[in-house]
Order: sequence, then structure tokens, then C-alpha cells
Amino acid sequence: MDIEERMRLITRNTQEIVTPEELRKLLETKKQPAVYLGTAITGRPHVAYFLWVLKLADFLKAGFKVKVLLADLHGALDNTPWDVLEKRYRYYEKLIPALFQAVGADVKNIEMVKGSSYQKSEAYFFDLLKLATLSSVHDAKKAGSEVVKQSENPRLSGLLYPLMQALDEEHLQVDVQYGGADQRKILMFAREHLPKLGYKARVEFMTPIVPGLIGEKMSSSHEESKIDCLDAPDVVKKKLSKAFCPEGSVEGNGVMSFLKHVVFVMKEDKKESFVIERPEKYGGTVRYKAYADLEKDFIAKNVHPMDVKNALANEINTLLEPVRKAMPEKLVRGAYP
Repeated sequence: MDIEERMRLITRNTQEIVTPEELRKLLETKKQPAVYLGTAITGRPHVAYFLWVLKLADFLKAGFKVKVLLADLHGALDNTPWDVLEKRYRYYEKLIPALFQAVGADVKNIEMVKGSSYQKSEAYFFDLLKLATLSSVHDAKKAGSEVVKQSENPRLSGLLYPLMQALDEEHLQVDVQYGGADQRKILMFAREHLPKLGYKARVEFMTPIVPGLIGEKMSSSHEESKIDCLDAPDVVKKKLSKAFCPEGSVEGNGVMSFLKHVVFVMKEDKKESFVIERPEKYGGTVRYKAYADLEKDFIAKNVHPMDVKNALANEINTLLEPVRKAMPEKLVRGAYP
């Protein structure tokens, strides 16, 4: 795979890269660059996680070393109770590889890293203290404003969160940090502050945020906005039947967004079609090879939202079937009693 093909694969379905020129130079000068994504072990993972799972699969195909940080200490900083922290870690440790397997990625080439395995080291803690002397309260608060849970009386932990995320780039020895667009302020904080410690700035990579079922960001803390990775098939269908999917409009439409950024990415790679089954009196079964064709028909009101929802429910349930089977009930109850 040449550099142009690697760039095409890595950059598809992205929102922003800081900077594309640095990413290209990285591919030209390093045989196997490393990328990481961190996920704080807080609420139960939902189907929007598949967006970043697919993107990390792209990095794998492009020859990157992929590291997934299971950020247990970040979870505690973002209000995960300390007494369930290890159980939440075990939950994520089991579930995240299952998500990669569900999309056909080779998990042998993915390194799962527990945050506290290195974040309690002397070197890391000393860097955290140094970075604290170089960071203002304003900048730290601003950096975490879209990621860390906010309150009228915020805790000090919320200020440590972005500092630690910046340091993870250095201590994980990666060249790229990848996150959702909501992570942008933290990623830019890292770009600005790591050089103050004598460390290089990394390439910062962002993909869009998939709207939730109620038109807002899909979030673990808003049950009605998301489909849990372990939801039963009938629950998936019920949640989608109530999802925000206005006829003829894709703005803030979580159903269409998930199709664009997850389902059609997999369909196109496998050279398969997205199938909407409906009675002949309503137009009969229709197949789409590209998302743009579905969106065009949806906007023109040639396909009804409920038909799209039903087809998506089938796709999600197929995707989640091996994930459900991989998760022991005892592990689930322990992490989320």
C-alpha cells in the first residue's frame, strides 16, 4: 500500500487533522507509526464506539501500531466510583476487543493499555507536577469543558484530566492521538503544552460525533440517547422506533449519521449493499451501495424513516450479536450494579 492509499484510508470520514502535512510526513519517514485512542471507563459503552473502532481498523490496515488506552484513572477523575473502578476496567477490557472482532479487525495487532499501569510511575507523576506549573486553571478548565462532566462546584480532578491526557501521548510513545471532535480542546492543549516540557507535539486526529437517538450527542449518561452494546435485539428495535429521524431531514439525525459513519463504511469495504425490505405496495425492497444514494432518496422522501430504522435495527443487531455473547453476565453486574 503506497502513501496515497494509506492517506486515503486514514483520512476518510474524518472531521479534522492537525495537521495533514505532518501526518503525510510521518508516513514518509516512519515505517510503523503509532496511534492511540483513550477511552475513560465511565458509563456503559454504546454503539457509537463502532465509529472509532472502524477508524482504528483503518489505521491498522495502513500499517500503524494501534494502542487503546483503557483509562481507569481518567474514569475516576470523571466521577466513576473508586470501589467499582477495577470492575469497570475488566468490563471494558473484555468488551472493546469484542467490538473490534465484530467489525473483522485483527485484535492481535492492537495493544490494550491500562492507564494506571504507567500513570502511577515516578516519571509520569513528576511530569504531571511540572505540567501543572505550566498550565493555568483557565486553560485546563477550558480544555476539559466538553469532555469532563461539569457542575456548579467542580472538583479539582476535572483540571487534572486534560493534563494527564496530554502526557499520555509522550508516555505511550505514540505519534498520533485520535479522538472525537468533542476532544478538540484537549488535543489542542496537548499540542500547545507538551513542547513546554521538551516533548514533541503530536498529530491530532478527529472524527465527527454521531448524534444520539434524541438528536443530541450519543452519551452513556443519557440512557434514552444511546443503544447500549449489550441491549437485547427487541430493545434495539424499540429504541430505534422512537429515535429522532424526521422525514426528509438529515440534520441532527442520529439514524442517518450512524448509517453514514458506521454501516456504510463496512458495507462499502465488503462490497455489500444496505437493504431496506418493505412490501411491494410501498415500493418493494431497495438496495443501496453508497450512503449518498440513500441520503438522496431520504431527503426526497422516497424512503420512509420507519423503513430505514427497521433496516438499521437489523444491521445493529447483527453487529452486536457476537458482542453480547462475549460478555459474562457476572462481569456486567459487577461493573454496573
